Amino acid sequence: MYKSNFREWTLDKIEETFGLQQVRRLPILEDLLAFEYQTDSYETRYLSHLSDNYVALGGDDWNEVELENKFISPLIVFSDIANEKYSYFLERDLSAIVGDFELIGRVDGMIATGFRNPKVPYFCLSEYKRQTDPNGDPRGQALIAMLVAQKLNNNQKPIFGSYIIGRDWYFMALVDNEYAISKDFSCVADEVFDIYRILKGLSVQIEKLI
Repeated sequence: MYKSNFREWTLDKIEETFGLQQVRRLPILEDLLAFEYQTDSYETRYLSHLSDNYVALGGDDWNEVELENKFISPLIVFSDIANEKYSYFLERDLSAIVGDFELIGRVDGMIATGFRNPKVPYFCLSEYKRQTDPNGDPRGQALIAMLVAQKLNNNQKPIFGSYIIGRDWYFMALVDNEYAISKDFSCVADEVFDIYRILKGLSVQIEKLI
């Protein structure tokens, strides 16, 4: 049995070790990306304010903690993702035994069942400021956390994820041994409304899973 931290994993290493395969499309990710939602005037003003502040206050130069606190969490919390059945948790430990590995890590953010503490995760978030980061590959770290979440769901349910590089958001889904990654969505353009719409759709997808 090998003990391994999430930060050690890349997409190539995950595919070679656990037999995962990246595909161009997964129906459940396509459904999430296509979710329809029309913002009201209040939501439009708030999202525009967040997006404008990212540019005006130097968002491209924020470190990870600043990016999380000034933009990511305000946006996710504003999407009203939390209720008494599941919630958005930050900097929580996640672990499971998958094959010959005990995979252990601290997830930047996750949406999981639970009220005060996370129980079963359905969405794992990894955020980084740069494409290449000395603390790990954001795509690999998100996917390995999703693999652990899949194991905690007894390999029976799809798992969603996201990684964020500065202004760009990418959404992911894992079903059985196949995973897909969306195109990038920029938070400093009209696509901030797409990010919000997708987060609203995530609640709908999670309701189907629990």
